[in-house]
Amino acid sequence: MKAPTIVFDLDGTLVDTAPDLVSSLNHTIAVAGLPPVGYEDLTHLVGHGARAMIARAFALRGVPLDEEELQPLLDRFIDHYTAEMPGESQPYPGLVDALGRLREAGFRLAVCTNKMEGLAVPLIEKLGLAHHFAAIAGGDTFAVRKPDPGHLTATIERAGGDPGRAVMVGDSINDILAAQNAGIPSVVVPFGYSDRPVEELGADRLIRHFDELTPAMLSELMGRA
Repeated sequence: MKAPTIVFDLDGTLVDTAPDLVSSLNHTIAVAGLPPVGYEDLTHLVGHGARAMIARAFALRGVPLDEEELQPLLDRFIDHYTAEMPGESQPYPGLVDALGRLREAGFRLAVCTNKMEGLAVPLIEKLGLAHHFAAIAGGDTFAVRKPDPGHLTATIERAGGDPGRAVMVGDSINDILAAQNAGIPSVVVPFGYSDRPVEELGADRLIRHFDELTPAMLSELMGRA
């Protein structure tokens, strides 16, 4: 029997990336003369990758954006974000201990994020977290991305796991919908970037600190699935 797999979202779940996302986004939209966005805007912007975040920033400011204008802006964002990495981004409290605890208990760990793989992997590496994960899948790794359940199940399979023995841990509706659509239990955290109260997302369990993410709790969730 394959070891159970715990799959984590990245931004707002594993790592607080808000300061660097805001910084790179403002660097990007400044070239078009848009006023800067703040953290209070972030929950309405993130969740679908950098391309969507830029487009949403323009929409938030009521400025039209043609598709042909988007790629140069995306390149500007990537260049700035990569050059500053890891910047001020930090794992959430208790995360590193939780990852070690789960690995010691025999769980496989993976990351499933809508962030581009070329940004997700080096960020995780530079934060010293990469050795914990059997797979890191970005929003461009497969043909689909969250909330499509195929993004989640393909990540689990890439990690060598079985979607029938897995749990998704995330902070947004995309994470929870991907899990629900795949028939996989989910855990939600409240310290990320959800644009609505996490209690309304329909996750199977809510934790307020990674100390609560225990092998016993996760095994219970998989047993009820």
